[in-house]
Amino acid sequence: MKILVTGATGFIGPKVVHALRARDLDVRALVRQPERATQLAGWGVDLVRGDITDAAAVHAAAEGCTHVINLVAIIQGRPAEFHRVMTEGNRNLIAAAKDAGVERYVLMSALGTSDTAKDTVPYFGAKWAEERDVVGSGLEYTIFRPSFVFGRDGGALPTFMRQVKLSPLVTVIGNGQQRSQPIWVEDVAAYFAQGIDHPHAANRLFELGGPDTVDWNELYLTIARVLGKRRRLVHVPVELARTGARLTQRLPGAPLSADQVAMIEGADNVASDSGAVDTFKLPLLSLEEQIRRSS
Repeated sequence: MKILVTGATGFIGPKVVHALRARDLDVRALVRQPERATQLAGWGVDLVRGDITDAAAVHAAAEGCTHVINLVAIIQGRPAEFHRVMTEGNRNLIAAAKDAGVERYVLMSALGTSDTAKDTVPYFGAKWAEERDVVGSGLEYTIFRPSFVFGRDGGALPTFMRQVKLSPLVTVIGNGQQRSQPIWVEDVAAYFAQGIDHPHAANRLFELGGPDTVDWNELYLTIARVLGKRRRLVHVPVELARTGARLTQRLPGAPLSADQVAMIEGADNVASDSGAVDTFKLPLLSLEEQIRRSS
């Protein structure tokens, strides 16, 4: 088995690669700058220079691989950029996988992706298109839709923790009642490492969430409790947050884009069934322990 991983140098990618290598599986990574992927190289990963938007590079990387994991995603940009990087990039990878005779294609999607959500923000539109293309490809597939992915060195949790650490007043967009199931990044990686060849994961879509369901208010108060802080929540009207995001979203280090505000005010971000838990039976880290490991 040889697995091609795209998006291996992001926040989640290195954890997925590490979990695969822990199973002693051969891994190849398509990376734009191999010289900056020394950690992957140190784990014995075969590095191939290229970009998922370059069909020729993707075909060259897929040659000789038996499985593919696509983790590539962007969270900000113009609609055309989401289409180019995510939708078209995924199509490049599907075509290369078919030519290479790949046995299973594993896609990172996102909880909240749906036929309805696809028209709300470009991110969900691209994820929905990716899912439809994979399902219709004729390849054996597994699709994972994680809720918010938390980790010590990336994702949204460090930002939330800084808010709680630095200010006695913590701002919450809207009424703070949208629910989510934050899941630890290494738990997500474990799902991918098992999903690559689990016999009961073939041609299935799994929603991934952690063991605890909280709304935004409960999330911030849980962070404060674990950190030993007394904090008051201040609710900011959604329209005010959206206006502020539109004014600042293109500045370096902007906290939120208008699209992200729209996603925050959207539907609950919780798994609709226990399919992933029942199939993989993995131990999952509690929300409090996720916060402790990130403090």
